[in-house]
Amino acid sequence: MLSERVIAMSQDSKRLLAILTAQPVVPVVAVANAAEGVALARALVAGGIGSIEGTMRTPAALEAIRAIVAEVPEMVCGAGTILTPKQFEQAEAAGAEFIVSPGATVEILDAARSSDVPLLPGSATPSEMMAMLQEGYEVLKFFPAEQVGGAAFLKSIAPVIPQLKFCPTGGISMKNVQDYLGLPNVLCVGGSWLAPKDKVAAGDWDAITALAHEAAGLKDAH
Repeated sequence: MLSERVIAMSQDSKRLLAILTAQPVVPVVAVANAAEGVALARALVAGGIGSIEGTMRTPAALEAIRAIVAEVPEMVCGAGTILTPKQFEQAEAAGAEFIVSPGATVEILDAARSSDVPLLPGSATPSEMMAMLQEGYEVLKFFPAEQVGGAAFLKSIAPVIPQLKFCPTGGISMKNVQDYLGLPNVLCVGGSWLAPKDKVAAGDWDAITALAHEAAGLKDAH
């Protein structure tokens, strides 16, 4: 019989599936302030992208997440680069609808266990993937994707651990995205190329909408 913990995590996996399969690319972004985050979210939505990972890499991250949740309700806003339970709690309090961590620690898993917000934990090796599966996680972040074996690695994992589905992130762009989206165990990819730093800084939202539209179009190819 499955433990209550595993059953709960399976429900979280279902919620993550709904978020991650809604578009082929989840933008991974870092913003300087809340207004910039809101404008960026609106530009991405205009291009057909419906979820975003706001990373905790800038002082404005929590404020931006809070503003996006409040002002761009059509965007599903998650929090990324969560490294500690405190950050998990802060992101949850800010309204993040999913949490992304580059790896998984006992402390992060404990925080997720006591939260209603689903966690997308990172993994990079078969042992980490097996450990996450035993914890009840069926949907994982594969990070840093290109640096630890890329699409070829995930292709080799598919028949070995077929229960797992992935959102690869790290070193992915329009040049290699189809290598990942063509794999049976890839739901979507995480990518920062939809929000280039120079375009965001310049407020060139039309350019970002165009990039989002191009990425959203990958859905049909997938």
